[in-house]
Amino acid sequence: MSIRIINATLPSGKRADFTIDRGVFTDASSADRTIDASGLQALPGLVDLHAHLREPGFEQSETVLSGSRAAAMGGFTAVFAMANTMPVQDTAGVVEQVQSLGDTHGFATVRPIGAVTEGLGGTKLSEIGAMANSRARVRVFSDDGKCVHNALLMRRALEYVKTFDGVVAQHAQEPTLTVDAQMNEGAVSSELGLAGWPAVAEESIIARDVLLAEHVGARLHICHLSTAGSVDVIRWAKARGIAVTAEVTPHHLLLTDELVRGYDARFKVNPPLRRDEDVRALRAALADGTIDIVATDHAPHPPEAKECSWAEAAFGMVGLESALNVVQEAVVDTGHLTWADVARVFSQTPAHIGRLNGYDAPFTPGSAANLVLIDPSARSTFSTESLRGKSTNSPYLGRSLPGRVMNTIHNGYETVRDGDVVDSDEVAHSARLAAGESHHA
Repeated sequence: MSIRIINATLPSGKRADFTIDRGVFTDASSADRTIDASGLQALPGLVDLHAHLREPGFEQSETVLSGSRAAAMGGFTAVFAMANTMPVQDTAGVVEQVQSLGDTHGFATVRPIGAVTEGLGGTKLSEIGAMANSRARVRVFSDDGKCVHNALLMRRALEYVKTFDGVVAQHAQEPTLTVDAQMNEGAVSSELGLAGWPAVAEESIIARDVLLAEHVGARLHICHLSTAGSVDVIRWAKARGIAVTAEVTPHHLLLTDELVRGYDARFKVNPPLRRDEDVRALRAALADGTIDIVATDHAPHPPEAKECSWAEAAFGMVGLESALNVVQEAVVDTGHLTWADVARVFSQTPAHIGRLNGYDAPFTPGSAANLVLIDPSARSTFSTESLRGKSTNSPYLGRSLPGRVMNTIHNGYETVRDGDVVDSDEVAHSARLAAGESHHA
């Protein structure tokens, strides 16, 4: 089915009409279906470089199907799935399985991230070359959830991925400085008597790794930057010409460690929520380009992992469905970023870091039709009704947030229509048709 979209506002601010047919934008002036996008902001489909889809192994929390449905609801058309599954994504077979599940379900392009070390054990490199040469063509490798803390192993991983233009995405956490850590180390942790996670545990690993990346000449990506000091290190490294990129999560752009006072485990996350001055530094760094992208660190957990004491609760929060709303509240409505900036940090640059094709020239004839239409003037209370994944450990339940995703279009077909996800069978059918058209193109 071809789709005509009229009166949409592009990231540049200009109004435009465009048509989608056979998975790409065209110059045609008519179509089978027309969407009146008056008052809606068009963005290229969002790309999440950092999500946990939990399958295989932890399907009670999330599956590739439920996670990619959640992604579509949030405006994403591509998701990079972290490696901490069971079995771990450390072989060609497992990464091909994850990618195949994403292709079959069709809600988003799912690209697996390969583990840096076998079983995330931190002692031996995984089958990096086999994953890179597999049908999944893995280009991003990470032990996220755990830090590659052995410096020699990190150096070898950087040397390996350099051979095929891959990137190592580091979870920067010096483990000896964060033993039993429960929250950000500072005034609040002292008052509450909780073991602190000091900023230097993140900053020291980043400092070490940017120097290793410079020595090797390889690409390094830093996951979920959370402190003002980390921003300083990244800024220094970029000024030195080191090939480092960095991401920030929506929650680190909005929430602070003051929220831990309520002992609500929905706010327990790794790295932890930081101070207000850190939040302000992260916003400024995203605005000036020191931080390259936004990524969700979507981390679903079953109720029993969160509905317990703070000390016993798991780290992590879901974020795919709320990400764009939070970004609008934290950095668009505050004047830090324009919608053109959002297109860059939430679509084009993460696609480029992950070497994902099809996001370089959005909305131009012949380019892949991945886009999202949002109503930035909408405002609503975020609730479990807003979620489409399996888990509900969102820190935003009951909070009023701006913006609403009205339509998400992936490879030319709708995955979200009129503000809700499209039926799974219809999406899978559309995905098969799109794959066939691509094959015969």
